[in-house]
Amino acid sequence: MSPPTLIEAAPLLSLLLTTLVSTVTSHYASSSSSTPPPPQSSLWHPARATYYAASDPRDKVGGACGYGDLVRAGYGMATVGLSEALFLRGQICGACFELRCVDDLRWCIPGTSIIVTATNFCAPNYGFTAEGGGRCNPPNKHFVLPIEAFEKIAIWKAGNMPVQYRRIKCRKEGGVRFTIDGSGIFVSVLISNVAGAGDIVAVKIKGSNTGWLQMGRNWGQNWHINSDLRNQPLSFEVTSSDGLTLTSYNVAPKNWNFGQTFEGKQFES
Repeated sequence: MSPPTLIEAAPLLSLLLTTLVSTVTSHYASSSSSTPPPPQSSLWHPARATYYAASDPRDKVGGACGYGDLVRAGYGMATVGLSEALFLRGQICGACFELRCVDDLRWCIPGTSIIVTATNFCAPNYGFTAEGGGRCNPPNKHFVLPIEAFEKIAIWKAGNMPVQYRRIKCRKEGGVRFTIDGSGIFVSVLISNVAGAGDIVAVKIKGSNTGWLQMGRNWGQNWHINSDLRNQPLSFEVTSSDGLTLTSYNVAPKNWNFGQTFEGKQFES
């Protein structure tokens, strides 16, 4: 049997080329349109949770993330302190978690879960073992909740409860808030009320007389820079842990003062 002529083979070659082009185009489109994964996850992970009850109203103020009065900042009691294994030296501040009670039918409230924002740090206690009083010692994954939040998923008598958690997107009302503090050429900015991923990994600031200036993380979600930015409107560029960047122009007016809070754009939630 003689081999096919070029004319006879043309349909076959055309089909082969079409298949190859389609495959390459599909692969290229898939690769070029890839985006960072969203912060939320359908996977639940095991952990444990305890609670605290503030006997003094001042106990409800503050936290290792630097948000100050959590009620006035808009976080309320839907907050949580994280053990060292979860806290990531403060980078996780602002991230949101969903928690549910598991494995203890005596104390769990069936079918319930809570959504909380990371605002504090549960320090390790190396005087005790991780199984004993050192609940927040590495490698324990531990959540410390206000009793108001804890009682939404379990009865308070439960104490140190097994829970499951997963990272989810944050939903916030209004825009990202920038609280400017410092003195002279030292500028500190607290970034709060962040939707989407919730936690910020990079910040730039720009005055009307400057280019974009990289800020450094001071602690939690407090960022700082040494630059004279007085008497000029300020713009901010913030990048969240899922790789998204949000730019808010002229957030603070020319006559801004230290101690003031301004609101910019918001990430999608």
